[in-house]
Amino acid sequence: MRALVYEGPYRVKVRDKPAPRIEHGEDVVLRVTRAAICGSDLHLLHGFVPDTRVGSTFGHEFTGVVEETGPAVRTLRRGDRVVVPFNISCGRCFYCARGLYGDCESSNPMSDLASGVYGYSHTTGGYDGGQAEYVRVPFADVGPMKIPDDLEDEDVLLLSDVLPTGYQAAEMGGVREGDVVAVFGCGPVGLVAARSAWLLGARRVIAIDRVPARLRFAERWAGAETLDLEAAGWDPVPVLKEQTGGRGPDVCVDAVGLEASGSPWQTLLGRGLKLQAGSAVALSWAIHAVRKGGTVSIVGVYGPPANLVPIGAAMNKGLTLRTAQANVKRYMPHLLEHVRAGRLDGKGLITHRFPLERAAHAYALFGDRADGCVKCVLVPGAQA
Repeated sequence: MRALVYEGPYRVKVRDKPAPRIEHGEDVVLRVTRAAICGSDLHLLHGFVPDTRVGSTFGHEFTGVVEETGPAVRTLRRGDRVVVPFNISCGRCFYCARGLYGDCESSNPMSDLASGVYGYSHTTGGYDGGQAEYVRVPFADVGPMKIPDDLEDEDVLLLSDVLPTGYQAAEMGGVREGDVVAVFGCGPVGLVAARSAWLLGARRVIAIDRVPARLRFAERWAGAETLDLEAAGWDPVPVLKEQTGGRGPDVCVDAVGLEASGSPWQTLLGRGLKLQAGSAVALSWAIHAVRKGGTVSIVGVYGPPANLVPIGAAMNKGLTLRTAQANVKRYMPHLLEHVRAGRLDGKGLITHRFPLERAAHAYALFGDRADGCVKCVLVPGAQA
C-alpha cells in the first residue's frame, strides 16, 4: 500500500509499505477515506516528541471503510463507514471503566503516558496511523463510531480529535454563564475551544494568535474577539488584564503547546537546544493572565520530560490547572448532535485537501500556515 513514512526530523515521504493485517481477534482493517493532518503531527515531524521512529506512519484523525474484521468483532462488518478516535481504548480496564479513554492501560501497557495513539511516537504504543491507504484498528468494538448514512465523512472526520479536544478544553475550564474566556492559539483545536466556550455560556471569548489569517478565521468561525500577539508586543498579559477590568479572564485555554513563539529564552532552551520539552511560553502567559482563583485548561501538546512553567505564580494565585488528552469516545455521541445542529461545524474548518501522494507538500503548507491554511485533509486514492 501507499503510506506516509517518517524519515527523520522535517522529512516525510509517501512510499510503498506492507498493508496492515489482522493481528488480534478484536481488530479490523480499514480502507482510509480521509486523514487529517494535526498540529501534533508537526511536533512529531519537527523532532520534539521523544521516540518518534523512522519508518512510522503518522495520522490519528481519519475515517474509513471496514475491509476486514477479526473473528471476535461483533459490532462492525465489511463495508461499514466509521470515524475512529485518536485514542486506542480497550473499554474495560480501570481507566476506560471510568470514562478516561485517553488513559487506557491495555493499549499502551509499557508506558505511564496516556493510552495508545494512532500514528504517534512509541511512547504511545508505536501504532501506525491513518495517513495511508489502509490502517489496522485494535479493539474495534470499542472505539470506531459508525457514520450515519445522512452524513459525509468530512462532516464527522474531526470527531476523531479536534472537536472533542476543543470541547473538552472548554469543559475542563469550567466555563460558566457570564465568564470571560481567553484561548491561546487559533489552530483548529483553539478555534473549537473558543466556539465551545459560547456553548457553555461564556459572555466574552478572546482568541490570541500571531497569524492574521487565523485571527480573521477565529472572528468568522468562532465569533471571537481577537488579540494579535505582534500588535501586543509579544506580551498579551497586560492587554488581557486591561480588557477585563484589571483582573484577567476567568478561564484561559492553552491550545498552542510546545512550539509556541514569543520568548527568546523558551525558544532557545526548548526548540533550539532541546533542554526542555519545547517552548512553554503560551502556558506561562495563560498562568499570568488568568484572574486569581481562575482556571487554566491545557490541551496544547507537551512532550516529556519537563518544561519551565511558573508554578509558583499558579500556586499563589490559587489557580486550578486542568489538562488531559481528550477522552474522545466519551464525547462523540454528544458532539455528533452539535454537528448535526450546525453548532460545531468541523467540516467548515477544512481549508485544504490534497491527494495522499502530496502529503509532504501538505505538511509544508500547514506547518508554514501559508495560503490561509487552517486544516489539511489527505485523500488516499485521489489523483495527484
